Amino acid sequence: MKTLRAVRDFPPAIRLLLVNQFGVNIGFYLLIPYLALHLGENLGMSAAIVGVVLGVRNLSQQGLFLIGGSAADRLGARGVIIIGCAVRTIGFGLFALGDSLTVLLAASVLSGMAGALFNPAVRAYIAVESGDRRAEAFALFQVFATCGALVGPLLGSALLLVDFRASALTAAAIFAVLTVAQALLLPARRVERVDRPGVLTDWREVLGNRRFLAFALAMTGMFTLETQLYLLLPDGARTATGWAGAAGFIFLVGTVAGLALQLRLTTRLKRRGRRGRWISLGLALMGLAFLVPLPVVGTSGTDTTTAVLRLLPVLAGALVLYLGVMTAQPFVMELVPSFGRSSLTGTHLGVFYMVSGVAAALGNTLVGWTMDLGGDHGIPWLPWVCCAVIGLASAGGVALLSRRSLLPDPGAPAPVPARGVAT
Repeated sequence: MKTLRAVRDFPPAIRLLLVNQFGVNIGFYLLIPYLALHLGENLGMSAAIVGVVLGVRNLSQQGLFLIGGSAADRLGARGVIIIGCAVRTIGFGLFALGDSLTVLLAASVLSGMAGALFNPAVRAYIAVESGDRRAEAFALFQVFATCGALVGPLLGSALLLVDFRASALTAAAIFAVLTVAQALLLPARRVERVDRPGVLTDWREVLGNRRFLAFALAMTGMFTLETQLYLLLPDGARTATGWAGAAGFIFLVGTVAGLALQLRLTTRLKRRGRRGRWISLGLALMGLAFLVPLPVVGTSGTDTTTAVLRLLPVLAGALVLYLGVMTAQPFVMELVPSFGRSSLTGTHLGVFYMVSGVAAALGNTLVGWTMDLGGDHGIPWLPWVCCAVIGLASAGGVALLSRRSLLPDPGAPAPVPARGVAT
């Protein structure tokens, strides 16, 4: 109830974008987790071709985040959000209608490009419109995103009983509805263009901000570990129980924890201490979360009671991981726009997500390699310890930046460049 009351306290535009993120995650997660299965089993593609199709989608999204962020700054976040949702509607529709590699690659490019457009634009819109309540707004954003990530796979599993095309068309329909809703209801915001330098000048300003780049690099652990909710932790749950459906309990834990604790946690921590402290604490919790399941890693239940007992440490680790995300992420999103001018909010977010996307891809590769290595050599704990080290290293990096006063104060005025650019 407190969460719902908090939602009502925000302007209608932010409420719409919260619902939008719920829909975005439903549409994404009812389709993408099952795409590889469709390509391999339904279309008979080789593992190499499946990897190419999935890799093109990821590359299109991660590589274009900077373009999407700059577009939000230059053209206005509203238009970029609408275009992004419309492009993803087309991309997901192509997944339903096309079987040839050419069509599937086009669908991958469009769906990835769409994410690169609306992801930084939505966050830039919320960052600007929420004012000094930015942390609370992003806390609610995380709650809606987590709920969508739970509903999406459940809906996708049900639609697969029909066929994959039903899933793809439903996902496309969801994004079509979101496109229309935002075109009709999301207010436009004026974009300052007086004496504004070129896009390359904006990029140089952001990429030349060493404090910001150091923070983005230090935060790579958060995105690497967060993606383990879809890789290592589900694998641990399936191994512990011998049941493929056990992975669903991980997302259930996250949704319940988010609804019950996210806003309350963010509100209380915001009043106590510097942001860097809580971000560092959240990262440390995320790292320590991977040590919790170690007693049952590599073992499997032989009966229902044993399976449940072995699942509990995995779920406890997932809960600690979610608590770490809930502690750190709202303050991270509050902090990123504070590294520069408000007129470059989208560009900062675009660079931040581009760096995090590359880091998550490299991190997943490392974790996947340690999973294979651990399995081949009888050391199943190896990827879990690897993730713990990544989280604690990121926590130490942020703590060092905070100790050296290199993190901005979200309440302080943004720096103005020497050239006197109007914002």
